[in-house]
Amino acid sequence: MADNRLPLIASDQLPAVDDCWNRIGVHGDKSCERLAIHVHCRNCEVHAVAATLLLDRYALIREDAAAVPADQPEEDARERRSTLVFRLGEEWLGLATRCLVEVAAINPIHSLPHQRSLALLGVTNVRGALVACLSLSELLGLEKGSEVSGERRVVPRLLIFASQGGPLVAPVDEVDGIHGIPLDAMVDPGRTPDLAARQFASGVVQWRGRSITLLDEGLLLQAMARSLA
Repeated sequence: MADNRLPLIASDQLPAVDDCWNRIGVHGDKSCERLAIHVHCRNCEVHAVAATLLLDRYALIREDAAAVPADQPEEDARERRSTLVFRLGEEWLGLATRCLVEVAAINPIHSLPHQRSLALLGVTNVRGALVACLSLSELLGLEKGSEVSGERRVVPRLLIFASQGGPLVAPVDEVDGIHGIPLDAMVDPGRTPDLAARQFASGVVQWRGRSITLLDEGLLLQAMARSLA
């Protein structure tokens, strides 16, 4: 079986990322003029661009415990998967970053005449090219809607997928960020009753107070391709 893991990138080869949120944003002195519009840095397009660059920094699975120096804490020896955590309606989901190209701001979606697929929303502009836009809620069989409690401001995003036939995009209600999910924390989806998107689930993990359904990116990409046929 082919090894799909990506090696960790040497620090001197990493793209430069301006972590302005730590200087002038919510974690800094809060002097950024964009805060008046976006309320929180995670809603800002500058933060989204930085997230795109950070995708390149994550290995999909960390080196196994044998590669970790003996003086490192045991927690650091756990194998982890670089996972983008996002929300559709009331469901929190996770996808391995290897199937993603970028997290982008929402663009207008233009419907197509005579389309038969319920999952195909239409096309949208990605850097000057029209790309098919799909509904993950429809593909996964989830209830539509964006449930937000309190006064927290949430900004929808577009996920740009890398597929064999070219990029595909899908809107999501919220992106939490990229996390190194410990592989040993994942639970077999068969043990979770009433699991959302069961047919696409590779596991379930409790992460930072949320139950996150981890999606099998291979099955998802196949379903996205079939929806275009």
